[in-house]
Amino acid sequence: MIAVVDFGGGNLGSLRSALERRGARFRVTGEAAAVAAADAAILPGDGAFGTTMDALAERGLDRAIRTILDAGRPFLGICVGMQLLYERSVEHGEHRGFGVLPGVVTRFERAPRVPHMGWNQLELVGEHPFVAGLTNGAYAYFLHSYHAAIGASTVAACEYGERFAAIVAQDNLMGTQFHPEKSQATGAFLIDNFLRIVAAA
Repeated sequence: MIAVVDFGGGNLGSLRSALERRGARFRVTGEAAAVAAADAAILPGDGAFGTTMDALAERGLDRAIRTILDAGRPFLGICVGMQLLYERSVEHGEHRGFGVLPGVVTRFERAPRVPHMGWNQLELVGEHPFVAGLTNGAYAYFLHSYHAAIGASTVAACEYGERFAAIVAQDNLMGTQFHPEKSQATGAFLIDNFLRIVAAA
């Protein structure tokens, strides 16, 4: 069973629909015990880094997610959900993340307009089962003002005034800066790959 983490925010409706279309076994839940016991988890993001982390902590979901991460179970972070995997963010002050990935989430400085909103192309820069078969140059839908730098875990980058990490993946940990549930064919492809990884685990 996949736990879709409900912390009182995030784009749950579109994600729920995308998973239902694929016949995935999942449960949308804000119960920490249910998340900690799940075979895999998805953390959708919609909002600010610090606010999201605080909402998770208030419900004990930060500890539940840490249980999933420490156990090496499949985990997918979406948008802010991906950013929370880093050490910290400077969005509206300095806030600590889960620290699974090294680096700091920072605001765009050379982007033509902030937020980065709309369709942009992905540049594949690494290999992982999560992006296996994905076409280089595929389009994805973005909506964000902050981003992470390209690092060792980056498997796809994007250019918007500056290059940044669009997809990260290492072992059973995955994240997308964009919204796969709103990215049509590209998003559907990646969700299918994630479900295969969950089934294999």
